[in-house]
Amino acid sequence: MNHELNNTLKLHRARMNLTQAELADRVGVSRRSINSIERGHFVPSTVLALRLAEVFEIRVEDLFSLAK
Repeated sequence: MNHELNNTLKLHRARMNLTQAELADRVGVSRRSINSIERGHFVPSTVLALRLAEVFEIRVEDLFSLAK
């Protein structure tokens, strides 16, 4: 698990009633990638982080933060 980055991806995805597969389709990655990000096993690229934030209409900083 990556202890350097926290994310609220699962929370925002649930609020929009999106499955991991639906979100993955919207941002152009696999469902497995979304699952890995949610679980903290994968840190997304800047471009992917921006795409995810765009889907939820939030700032990247509202989706990802450095762990303290």
